[in-house]
Amino acid sequence: MRFEDRRDAGLRLAARLRETAAEREWFDPVVLALPRGGVPVAAEVARALHAPLDVLVARKIGLPGRPEVGIGAIAGEAPPVYDERALAMLGITPDELGASVARERTELHRREDLYRGHAPRPDLRDRTVILVDDGLATGVTARAAIRLVRGEGPAVLVLAVPVGDRRAAAELRPEVDELVCLSQPDDFRAVGLWFEDFPQTTDEEVLALLRELSVPERLRPVRHR
Repeated sequence: MRFEDRRDAGLRLAARLRETAAEREWFDPVVLALPRGGVPVAAEVARALHAPLDVLVARKIGLPGRPEVGIGAIAGEAPPVYDERALAMLGITPDELGASVARERTELHRREDLYRGHAPRPDLRDRTVILVDDGLATGVTARAAIRLVRGEGPAVLVLAVPVGDRRAAAELRPEVDELVCLSQPDDFRAVGLWFEDFPQTTDEEVLALLRELSVPERLRPVRHR
């Protein structure tokens, strides 16, 4: 399965989630996007479920000298989450990644200030939280976000992505109440390969979608219509 762009992926993901919502009582849902790429996908989910959109900023921790290779991630003020298999294979200890963690924590705070300003984070207790990204590669960034959200006491935690690596999806499935991944190709390789158009999402796009969709609605269960 290939997608035209992130909006197309979001529409298809939203359709699947509406079907799932029709079978369950998802009380007072909130959609949390992993910025930046997850936001256009999550916007379509928020529209379909009549739910507010917010962001959960997580940052990948890259391999020293090769920052594009993610071997860990941080979310909020929680401790880093690492790909333990990768650390063991590379012979790297968490202590050796201290400088990378500090750098990414600074960038995380910058982005939180940009996207959220002084707005309080949503209260996730007893709510259905739908965590959305544009895809799963190693899954380490999603794992950091999942563990942060789980610690805030949601009633139901859903991870929803259009495409993902089969092993990453299998490893994350036990950490959520529901995992929705539309496509898990055998030859996955990278998220962007499964989109016809996969430009970098800009901060301006993120802010525009948050302005449009972040107004909370009254408490209600989501029902299929």
